[in-house]
Amino acid sequence: MDSILVTGNGPLNGQIPIAGAKNACLTLMPATLLSEEPLTLTNAPRLSDIKTMTALLQSLGAEVSALQDGQVLAMSSHNLTSHTADYEIVRKMRASNLVLGPLLARFGEAVVSLPGGCAIGARPMDLHVEGLEALGAEIELKDGYLHAKTSGGLKGAVHEMRFASVGATENIVMAATLAKGTTVLKNAAREPEIVDLVECLRKMGAQISGEGTSTIEIQGVDRLHGATHQVVTDRIELGTYMLAPAICGGEVELLGGRMSLVDSFAAKLNAAGIEVTETANGLKVARKNGRVRSVDVVTEPFPGFPTDLQAQMMALMCTAEGVSVLEERIFENRFMHAPELVRMGANIEVHGGTATVTGVGRLKGAPVMATDLRASVSLILAGLAAEGETTVSRVYHLDRGYEHVVRKLEGVGAKIERIKGQ
Repeated sequence: MDSILVTGNGPLNGQIPIAGAKNACLTLMPATLLSEEPLTLTNAPRLSDIKTMTALLQSLGAEVSALQDGQVLAMSSHNLTSHTADYEIVRKMRASNLVLGPLLARFGEAVVSLPGGCAIGARPMDLHVEGLEALGAEIELKDGYLHAKTSGGLKGAVHEMRFASVGATENIVMAATLAKGTTVLKNAAREPEIVDLVECLRKMGAQISGEGTSTIEIQGVDRLHGATHQVVTDRIELGTYMLAPAICGGEVELLGGRMSLVDSFAAKLNAAGIEVTETANGLKVARKNGRVRSVDVVTEPFPGFPTDLQAQMMALMCTAEGVSVLEERIFENRFMHAPELVRMGANIEVHGGTATVTGVGRLKGAPVMATDLRASVSLILAGLAAEGETTVSRVYHLDRGYEHVVRKLEGVGAKIERIKGQ
């Protein structure tokens, strides 16, 4: 099993290109199931999760081709052969559940295994089921699979979600595009990935308004057509690499970055003493003098502080001046990186959904183990600022969400290498 060796090497300087968004691409790919005509995605990230979604769509009979070194995905669902998303594929990645709404909308039936993915909490499917049932679906759980069907097709409805779930919003919006009548989804999630999905669906002929707000209205249409769409910049990769110069010192420009994607995160960096400025090509992040100041963090749905940047922010706070409190309100069990950071000399106390971090002068390199996708990169960031060598094992998590991480960090002066497993 591969590992990554990181050696603390001082400030970072240069440019890092930011890829298309993993979470957006994983949402856009199932949209091909809504139409017989081709859907082409450009600026696709080259990640193992994309390969998993490709395998899932192909298992349903969809055609998926990766072109231009994987950055273009050409898809067609004109001849599907199955409506069943099998456990052996779905268990690998939670986003697999996003085939449920499209299959149900277009074919009137779907059988989808309960999903897997990172072990960061239960993340149940109840909000998805409630929304689709509001549109007239009949859904029952049997032997670990959701069996969904409709009698006469889905019908528009007014539905208010109990929590602004991103995945449930995406599933319900896709399903509603082919429902009869108008659907009004209240307490909808507002994430940029949802805005990106709606922009793509609109290119396919969907009639949708209100994306980016808490109320989305969908007027159902008889059919959707093909389209070409560019995947939005990955705000989580952007935020992660913004933290590299913040934790190491130096000045790095993130190519393709947009402030609108990371407003609340950039505000926290500014409060910690990190300069974040917009450039003609993206965002520039600089830390040139003194220790970072401690700041408190509460994870919230967009536009709040992203839960997917909590682990990386904790790594920064480990060497900040003062005490910071990080409160996780999105997922339970998402502080599994804390004991690994403690192995590197961090001072962290975890009580339920709250972690208290007392900054230390310097972390020390150590062998550590990645527990999930974002935890893996937080340990790499910590290693960049640590004294000596840090070996991060179980980095297969990393491959799910970051393309060419070693190459990108090497490009700005980091001393990092991937060690092939035996």
